[in-house]
Amino acid sequence: MDKEKKLLSRKLAKIRGWIQAAATLLTNIHIPNLFKGKIYQGNAKTVCVPGLNCYSCPAATGACPIGAFQAVVGSSKFKFSYYITGFFILLGVTLGRFICGFLCPFGWFQDLLHKIPGKKLSTAKLKPLRYLKYVILIVFVILLPMLVTNSIGMGDPFFCKYICPQGVLEGAIPLSIGNAAIRSALGKLFSFKCMILIAVIVLSILFYRPFCKWICPLGAIYSLFNKVSLLKITVDSSKCV
Repeated sequence: MDKEKKLLSRKLAKIRGWIQAAATLLTNIHIPNLFKGKIYQGNAKTVCVPGLNCYSCPAATGACPIGAFQAVVGSSKFKFSYYITGFFILLGVTLGRFICGFLCPFGWFQDLLHKIPGKKLSTAKLKPLRYLKYVILIVFVILLPMLVTNSIGMGDPFFCKYICPQGVLEGAIPLSIGNAAIRSALGKLFSFKCMILIAVIVLSILFYRPFCKWICPLGAIYSLFNKVSLLKITVDSSKCV
């Protein structure tokens, strides 16, 4: 029985990897743009993708839901997005954290890093850090863009601008490689974000999905629907040892 379970787990793991790869490709379908240093700006960019995927990635098919939400919250005209909120509710109720495990490009990136051979550390004793992503959601995604504004009433997308490593990985680095003007404009903020990206990479090799567990505000939103989501993990306590 144990052997059958192990075989089934291995098969599911292989399928999951292919699903993650396909989701990442569909989320970043404009691959030629990676070599041009240009961002796709077609009509599809008005539609959000389910996972964390930077709008500024040259290959990006759609918009990042967190980035889109901050754009509305930090706008001088609007402070609440019915579209993005409805998007979160719809996906949260139907797919829930399935998105994090199967459809998120940055989640897959961390999975690949964690497969690098070496010592692995458990996050069991670091569970309090899981509440950090809710703090980041409230402070950096909602409050700061809404309250800290410029002279015309617009706020910065604080999470995307100062924290999100996906923006550097998918956006700044590819754009700077393919565009000399962007490359010459890189400064201290880019260096700071690169340090965050490097830290996430190192932690992802040691821990399983540290960004998802501790930092990601999108994961924090989807986790709110865990109990009502159509797709969810259930534990049979009678079979636990």
